Amino acid sequence: MAFTTRPEIRGTFGVVTSTHWIASAVGMSILERGGNAFDAAVATGLTLQVVEPHLNGPAGDMPAIFQKAGEAVQVLCAQAPAPAGATLEHYRAQGLTLIPGSGHLATVIPGAFDGWMLMLRDHGTMDLRDVLDPAISYAREGHPILPRVANTIAGLAEYFAEHWPSSAAVWMPDGVAPDAHTLFKNPDLAHTYTRLVEAGEAAGADRIQQIDTARKEWASGFVAEAIDAYVDDAEVMDVSGTKHKGVLTKADMANWSAAYEPSLSYTYEGWTVHKTQAWSQGPVLLQALAILKHHDIAGMDPLGADFVHTVIEAIKLAYADREAYYGDPRHNDIPIEQLLSDSYNAERAALIGSEASTEHRPGRIAGFEHLADAYIDRATRDFGAVDAAPQEPTMAHLTEKRGDTVHLDIIDRWGNMVAATPSGGWLQSNPVVPGLGFPLNSRAQMFWLEEGLPNSLAPGRRPRTTLTPSLAVHEDGRRMVFGTPGGDQQDQWQLIWFLRFVHWNMELQACIDAPLFHSMHFQGSFYPRATKPGEMMAEPGFGDAVIDDLRARGHVVQVAEPWSVGRLTAALRDPDGVLRAAATPRLMQAYAVGR
Repeated sequence: MAFTTRPEIRGTFGVVTSTHWIASAVGMSILERGGNAFDAAVATGLTLQVVEPHLNGPAGDMPAIFQKAGEAVQVLCAQAPAPAGATLEHYRAQGLTLIPGSGHLATVIPGAFDGWMLMLRDHGTMDLRDVLDPAISYAREGHPILPRVANTIAGLAEYFAEHWPSSAAVWMPDGVAPDAHTLFKNPDLAHTYTRLVEAGEAAGADRIQQIDTARKEWASGFVAEAIDAYVDDAEVMDVSGTKHKGVLTKADMANWSAAYEPSLSYTYEGWTVHKTQAWSQGPVLLQALAILKHHDIAGMDPLGADFVHTVIEAIKLAYADREAYYGDPRHNDIPIEQLLSDSYNAERAALIGSEASTEHRPGRIAGFEHLADAYIDRATRDFGAVDAAPQEPTMAHLTEKRGDTVHLDIIDRWGNMVAATPSGGWLQSNPVVPGLGFPLNSRAQMFWLEEGLPNSLAPGRRPRTTLTPSLAVHEDGRRMVFGTPGGDQQDQWQLIWFLRFVHWNMELQACIDAPLFHSMHFQGSFYPRATKPGEMMAEPGFGDAVIDDLRARGHVVQVAEPWSVGRLTAALRDPDGVLRAAATPRLMQAYAVGR
């Protein structure tokens, strides 16, 4: 049996995993009170906004993938689009070649809150107050602040005081950054959520009416009014080193709502893996599987150099296609069927040789060749961006001034299951909206300020995000949800975890605890959009021999600090109803609970 840091949680009543132990406990408490997986997911997600404010917030974004017992898999898209005023002409007139990684020009319409409310309304069973009370309580009464949150605030203290005073008032209420593990409160956020609950309850006793009233109050009531007034008046310093005014308006918020859509899927070794559409990077995991299907992964050592090399090279190919072809399918013709076809990926798989590639190699699809050429041009261009303060992403080996993401996986006793990867609206992304207790997001930084690309900035278009939860169903009846924070690394770490689980029958926790790696070869999704040809990162747990072997093959290997790569969580339901769950020990935050 492989070494594990924690037991794999097993039970029949319910399991909850998330990237913070308090949020996991909140989700389990909802199940204990009779709520289902959707009720628990909403309460968990709202609590994560309070206890991990450096990783997500109410005005961020949230994709979820879920399955109600006995029904088809669905995606809930709470990734909102660019505002009506977000035109290429306007942004270029600011003298920009890249959208800054922070500030009001980087803001799309807030999506997370409406997404959680839509899930609660349509699939939950509890009232608005039931699921919001834990978040309100932790914001009002306080929670022990994580060292990483305290360190992030401390690192930005001068920036907040000089440029973002509304953030200084919330994150440094006494004029200094809070000490790690001290009780931290956000009374403004507690007040905002209390007002939304009270507005819902004033509308009547019907839970649907309460939830829809809160959604309306968010989108066109006091929340939208406060955001509109602030964005209309403020000129905000951002990572470009210049102050800019934003373009988000109350009308943008009123005219958008979260929605459902079908998943994309690919079948590998008896598992049908479901992901989001190409407005996220989710399909890269499916394409990587389609490439690796043509290699003898099962014949490799899951901790050996052959496995790492082959997976890294497949990742480079799949991510090159991501950068060339992905964008909002509502606004672009995305050749997704060809990108996931066996014939196309057999050709891609043949490109994997014995040595590391340092080239950017998107596939050349008939009628789309100009997009492949455009990616190669961007990947080799110097944008002259400065890698300064707030943006994204992620993990302990990078600066704590950057934001990231959270994740949750939940299965209840009836077999309902949810995976969600909320992000955006971090305390580093934007100043706090005065009186509301939370900042706006910075997701627009993922757009390009160039014409004719699938991910070119345009009003009403969703940015091609990195957020990518997963749900997989086996032909024998097993079903599971899994995911991780991590920006561009999300589908890399999930891919490695999934391959080890499928081919070597490792337990969930053992797969999570095994050493991880990722590529940094392709163009990053976040400002300043850097590429690092041939570079990869690996945890030292692989051992010197494997790392030396990879370097001999031409990989530029950065060795991470021990236990610093990946924040995976997972939950699984066996056909007999037994539930299993696991969470990463990395960063000492994530936890799985259940019984």
